[in-house]
This record gives sequence, C-alpha cells and structure tokens, in this order.
Amino acid sequence: MTTIKAFFPLALLIAFSFGACNPDRPSDSKPVPVDSTYPPVETSAPNSPQYKPAFEGQTRVAGVKTKTGLEVKMLSNQLVNPWGIVSLPDGRFLITEKAGTMRIATNAGQISAPITGIPAVSADGQGGLLGINIDPDFASNRMVYWSFSENQPGGTLTAVAKGRLANDEKTIENATVIYRALPAFASTLHYGSRIVFDKDGNLFVSTGERSNIQSRPQAQQLNSALGKIVRITKNGQPAAGNPFTGRADAKPEIYSYGHRNVQGLAINPATGDLWNGEFGARGGDEINLVKPGKDYGWPTITYSIEYSGGKIGEGITQKEGMEQPVYYWDPVISPSGMVFYNADLIPEWKNNLFMGCLSGMHIVRLVIKDNKVIGEERLASGEQQRFRDVTVGKDGALYAVCDGQNGRFYRIGKK
Repeated sequence: MTTIKAFFPLALLIAFSFGACNPDRPSDSKPVPVDSTYPPVETSAPNSPQYKPAFEGQTRVAGVKTKTGLEVKMLSNQLVNPWGIVSLPDGRFLITEKAGTMRIATNAGQISAPITGIPAVSADGQGGLLGINIDPDFASNRMVYWSFSENQPGGTLTAVAKGRLANDEKTIENATVIYRALPAFASTLHYGSRIVFDKDGNLFVSTGERSNIQSRPQAQQLNSALGKIVRITKNGQPAAGNPFTGRADAKPEIYSYGHRNVQGLAINPATGDLWNGEFGARGGDEINLVKPGKDYGWPTITYSIEYSGGKIGEGITQKEGMEQPVYYWDPVISPSGMVFYNADLIPEWKNNLFMGCLSGMHIVRLVIKDNKVIGEERLASGEQQRFRDVTVGKDGALYAVCDGQNGRFYRIGKK
C-alpha cells in the first residue's frame, strides 16, 4: 500500500515513450473553489517548441493540488494485461484482459476466474479485448458491450459485440458481433476502442486510423470508419439523428471524424457533453469536446511530429473548418481510459476529468470550467505504472487498472 497526501513534486521524471504506439449522477451542488496558483505540472521541454497554442490555457495550464488526504492502494496484481474496467451496480467491477478474457473484481481486490463465451480476438500488437461497458439497464438485463480487434480477410478491424453475463457469472451468453469498423486494414495498431452510452441508450464507439501512413488519410474520409467516433444502436445500426445520415458519400454511423487513436471517451455528467482523449504521435496528445459532424483535424493539423522527428503533413496546427483540442500535451502522457468524477466522497473532485496515462505513468486530474481546462494534477505518479483505464466505484473512490503481465488494480480514495 502506498499512502499519499496528494502533495506531489512539481518536477516529474517522465521517460520518453511512444506511448500507445509501443507494445497504448449529475449534481446540483456548486463546484468547489479551485486553487490554481501552482506552476504547471509539466516541466520538460516540448518536442515541438515551434508549435504555439491557439489560445491561452490550451496546454501547460496551472497546477492544482487535491486538499483531501488520499490513499493510493494496490488491491491486486493478478490481472494479465487489463485494458478496460466498468463499475457494476453491486459495487464490483468487470474488467477486460487483452488476450480475450473478462474477470470480475471486488473492491477488496478479489479476482474471479476467467469468464468464457467471448468471441476470439486478434491480440497481436495493440489488439485484443479492449473497451467495455454495461447496459444502462444491466441490473435487469445483465447485458454487456465490448470492443475488440477481429481478424478479417485483408487485415484486422475494430468490432463491437454484446452478450448477457450469465447468472452464475462464469460465461457470456449469446455473444453477438453487432458492428465492424470497415474497412479492415493490415495493421495491429490504433484500434481506439472505448464505449460509452448516450442519454438515449445509444453507443458512442471510438476507432483508430490504424497508424500507418497509408491508412492515416482515412481519418478524413467519410466513407471509412477509421479514425472516427461512431454512434450506433444497441443492435449496431446507425443511430437516429447522426450528422451524416442520408449522405451517399458518408457512413451513416459516423458522429465525428479526423481522429488519430481515441482510447478515452466520457460524458460530462454536469452538461451531457461527450469528451475524448486521443494520442498524438511525438507530442500532441489531446482532449477534445466532441460535437456531431465536426472534423478534429488528424492528420492535417496536429501539435505532434513524427516519431522520427519530421513534421506531419504540412506541419500546421490550425486550419479553417477543423476543431482545436481543448487541451494538449507535449511531451506525451499517452492518454487512455477516462471518466468524469460523479460521486460525493471527495467534493473538490466533482465533475473533474480523470484519465489513465501510459507513458506518463500517472492518473491525470483536469479541472474544467466553461469547457476550458483551468487546472491539472498528477495522481499516483509514485507507483510508476502504466494506467490503462479508470472508473468511479460505487463507494466514490477511483479504481484503475494498469498494463502488464502482473497487471495491477488500484483504489484511489479518501484516506
């Protein structure tokens, strides 16, 4: 167990990493005032000093510090390459493991045997059993939804499946693939792959553009599901009201486009807005406020450079008709699963955004006001773990899973 008071060093040692590109209830209470008088938490030199933010506060915003005493507790290290975690109504958690298994964990760290009945995954590279969520009516129907990488003729793709968690919790019953992000592509990278439900019970699903120079342009192409956020029904059909419905040149499931590799999706409980976190290349990790029909720029505009050091495309960061990120990081933190804090255990966290970071090896807390980031904090950095996903437990604490063959399961809550 590691106990912290939430007063962290301002200078953090962050080893350069390619991040994911290497084996990546609403409250009526008023927000707690935030003391954002600390220096920015990022002190390392940017990879691209020539790129300047489009507006004040778009990067390296003032630091904040949680005043509540915190305990960071490792509950288990018995997970094998965990990728996604979702809270269950009874206070337990359902977790995906990359090779193709699900497990149930208690908030005391007890881990179940593998759950069977899940379609085969393609676990090479960044592929495998990935994002997970449960039906809003799970308490009555026990339906689970997950994303995974699937082998197809000509390559692999991001797929979404659903099935019922059996009463004995040993199997997924009647597993069915409901959606495939076409086209398949010969890459084992950038599957994206988070799932969240909108207020109408439809699914937002993120995809990646599959990383390769050849596939990147598809993020801008509306006849491709690569590099997109799609919005589908529980049966995998395009949801009513999607922005490109009726256009012959566009896939009707597309909600937004121009994304690189979105491994974070969350809905702000205070506003109902959809937010994402996505990987840049070398620098340029982003947080975006996602609006229907909008173009988020990749690979035309970016605050990142190639891993080799060269510019991406024309080397521009802004273009008319393309959205700016609300916030970006350079150097990278490798942003993965994320969640808005919607509990009462730690009032100063209300409606803050928390996100697991891989190469950054911490959980980032972002304070957001009027859709702008006004404060950043790094939690659990002393654990030196690649935090893959984070959720809010029924007890009001944060729970997180970390990469690795001895993958860790953490609770971060009030001391």
